[in-house]
Amino acid sequence: MLQPAWQRTRVFLGPLLAAVSPIGWLVLAATLASFLIAGVLGWAEFTFLGTTLAAGFLVALCFAFGRATYRVSVELNPRRVVAGERALGRMLVENSGTRAVLPTRMELPVGTGVADFMIPRLAPGVQSEELFAMPTHRRALILAGPAISVRGDQLGLIRRTVKWTDEIELFVHPRTTRLRATARGLVRDLEGQTSQVITDSDLAFHALRQYEAGDDIRNVHWRTSARTGQLMVRQYTETRRSQLLLAQSAEARHYASDDEFELGISVMASIGCQVIREKTNLSVVSEGARLRDRSVTALLDDSCRIQQVDDANPSLREFLRTATRMLPVPSLVILVVGSAVTPAEIRAATTLYGSETVLVAVRVDLGAAPSLAKVGSLTLATVGSLPDLPALLERTGR
Repeated sequence: MLQPAWQRTRVFLGPLLAAVSPIGWLVLAATLASFLIAGVLGWAEFTFLGTTLAAGFLVALCFAFGRATYRVSVELNPRRVVAGERALGRMLVENSGTRAVLPTRMELPVGTGVADFMIPRLAPGVQSEELFAMPTHRRALILAGPAISVRGDQLGLIRRTVKWTDEIELFVHPRTTRLRATARGLVRDLEGQTSQVITDSDLAFHALRQYEAGDDIRNVHWRTSARTGQLMVRQYTETRRSQLLLAQSAEARHYASDDEFELGISVMASIGCQVIREKTNLSVVSEGARLRDRSVTALLDDSCRIQQVDDANPSLREFLRTATRMLPVPSLVILVVGSAVTPAEIRAATTLYGSETVLVAVRVDLGAAPSLAKVGSLTLATVGSLPDLPALLERTGR
């Protein structure tokens, strides 16, 4: 019997206790302590202090009563912008009840800040429109909301909040540059690119050889066999679908600054968007995540979520091995890294792939002169600014 009674009491008192702020709990503790001291030591001054604090708390409690009949909507226009572009938001508050509502304060979290709005007294059916600007100077995924109404006293002893909306996402895309036509390794023919591997069944004819036990009789070239007097079978060179792997390290220790990391994101997004436009098979990976590559918008949206990490992998090679373990073997690997990564680390990472895979590493070094170098079978491009990227990729050997 006691348990149902306690549950009903908790349901009734729960919202009330949740409305008491930390300052309110401090005032209640001081009230209790004042009465305790007055009772033990008989000091009338503490009786007066305790009574004053208790009366103040009761007055503050009165501000929490009352119901609001709001209909609130938050809109962002547009929902996707490029870093540096302007984005505005609008919060529309309407009294959906049959009685007027008193003025109230609305709070709207925007990113890491909170926007405060004073909503005036609203008659039934009347709306109040509030405009606000979104911080879009850097690439980010910014959450706006939820919008909450706040009731309470001026001293902050009581704070009663009501949630009216859900969160809305604003995608601040990285800056990108448009690349030129297909670079080396990004073939578009349906049959794929021809490799040096000889096989008994494919599309690209290579040569004829003598029949051996176990060969498929369908590969016998009968006209040549009749002319030479011995069975001859066709050989083919293996053709493969072009598969591009675009990987970016997000380790903080690989980059000299936050701006350099943002340049790396812009480089990765620029290359990825161009490959998607050309409808080449693509896989895009970063630390702990594989980015969606079904459309340019999806890739740019996911690039907004990439954050720097600390010691996610012991080495660049381990990152590349872990991130691509379940992916198909690529015909072209493009690795984007920061200026703190040495050529030896890059070369060690690219040893994961065979000699038939084209390897390109883009090393971002903010403010550096653009350059191109050959490190064994690896092409190492140094990018100092985003406009350098198209010309460097043009020089990688189309």
